[in-house]
Amino acid sequence: MKHRPEFLSGFSDAGTIQDYVVSMLCSLDKCVMTGQNAASWGYFNTATNQWNTHILKDAGFPVHLLPVLVDSGRVAGHTSCEWYGIPAHTAVGAALGDFQCSVYSCMTDRGHAVLNMSTSAQLTFRMPAEFTPTSSPDPLSPIAYFPYFEGSYLAVAASLNGGNVMATFVRMLDSWMKEFGLEVSESSIYSQLIHSALAQPNTDLTVTSTLLGERHAPSSSASVSHISSSNLSLGHVTRAVCRGIIENLATMMPPQSLQAAGVCCIIGSGSALSCNAVLQQEVERVFPFPVVYGKDVDSAVGVAMVISDQT
Repeated sequence: MKHRPEFLSGFSDAGTIQDYVVSMLCSLDKCVMTGQNAASWGYFNTATNQWNTHILKDAGFPVHLLPVLVDSGRVAGHTSCEWYGIPAHTAVGAALGDFQCSVYSCMTDRGHAVLNMSTSAQLTFRMPAEFTPTSSPDPLSPIAYFPYFEGSYLAVAASLNGGNVMATFVRMLDSWMKEFGLEVSESSIYSQLIHSALAQPNTDLTVTSTLLGERHAPSSSASVSHISSSNLSLGHVTRAVCRGIIENLATMMPPQSLQAAGVCCIIGSGSALSCNAVLQQEVERVFPFPVVYGKDVDSAVGVAMVISDQT
């Protein structure tokens, strides 16, 4: 708007790529967006489901480009023509948030929390129906509140450190061995790490696993402490790394807060967790709840469930 106003003159709407697909499928005159996606843009009030237009107008933002807001889970329109076997006039839901749909696919009870660990890690549970977040989020808080469905919110501890910490540990060992002229596959290294740590059920070695910092503490880094001559085995170190990953999550979202929210079970998912029995043991040690593994977390399944439940 300030430096290239002519560039914007050819556009009538703004939206996410998901909203663009919905608009094209339905031949909409105006782009529509759910609060789940709008919240990720910012300058959006999740409680009223409205843009902060007064702030944006004062800043000279082209508010006429902002999409129309609809409730999450609602139909945005109907297909305007046949499309790859999908007949014309088929209802099309407004685009939803990937994380929210992933959670919906496996959180079948209000007493469930979901721990998903792949590259990074997320621990979340559904807040009570009457909950409304503060109008100004605390950037130093490790908990974020994501708009969910039917006016509710998810409390989310989204850590930057998950399976990527173990992957970095494996790559470090691999590079060390290569310097000695040894070739061992990363899969073999990973398997041996798990095997050694399972034979070492406890350790007094402490690894702070915030290798990549955290959103609420970007300057934090990883560290190792309480080193002694008796805790330097592969089992001790691997056990401490896995423990550090889970304890970092517990620092962000303490077990007491889960208990206070009525959580009675944790659904464990994600490739890093499903393939690592040591991480599973540490989850069960740190969080005093039954943990259920093996449920697929799939946003594509979740969005289908949402639309099915709404119709």
